[in-house]
Amino acid sequence: MSSSSLLFLILLFINIGSEAREHLVGGNTKAWKVPSSTSESLNQWAGATRFQVGDSLVWKYDGEKDSVLQVRREDYLSCNTSSPVAEHKDGTAVVKLHWSGPYYFISGAEGACEKGEKLIVVVMSERHALRRISPAPSPMEYDGPSIAPTSGALMVVQRKGLVAALVVLGTVGVVLRVLDGQRRIWNL
Repeated sequence: MSSSSLLFLILLFINIGSEAREHLVGGNTKAWKVPSSTSESLNQWAGATRFQVGDSLVWKYDGEKDSVLQVRREDYLSCNTSSPVAEHKDGTAVVKLHWSGPYYFISGAEGACEKGEKLIVVVMSERHALRRISPAPSPMEYDGPSIAPTSGALMVVQRKGLVAALVVLGTVGVVLRVLDGQRRIWNL
C-alpha cells in the first residue's frame, strides 16, 4: 500500500459521518402547511429521512400567516402553542439539531396543528449514524425525552472529538507497525 493511499484512508476515516447537512423541511419550500391527507404528513417525510447530530432543519413559509414552534412532547400531542421552547415567525426558520432524540414542531397558526401541520424529527445517536443501511426510526414510535439537557450537546461534541482522535491514533499505530515490518523485510 502506498503512503498516499494510506493518507487517503486516514483522512477518509476522520471525515466519515462528520458532515452536517441542511434539510429543507418536507423537501420543498411549500411543505409547511396543513396536509391535504395523511400521506402528505411531514412525519412521513421525516420517517424516511436520516437526521444526525449537527444537521439543520430549514423551513420556508409565509411569515405573515404562519410560524414554526418548537415544543415539548406534551405540547406537540395537545397542539398547545402557549409555551414553545423556541418560536420562529419571519418566514424562514433554521433549527440546528444539537443532540440525538426527538424534536417536536407545530404550526403557530390557529387551528393548523390540530389539522396536522406538525412534525417530529428523530435525530440518530452517533452509534446509529454509522449504520447507513437500517431504516430511519419512525417519529411516531419514539417516546423519549423531548428536550435533552444542554450539557448533553457538549458531551456529544467531546465524545465525537475523542472518537476521531482515537481512530487517527489507532490508524497511525497500524501504519507505523506496517512500515516497521516493511523496513525489517527490506533490511534482510
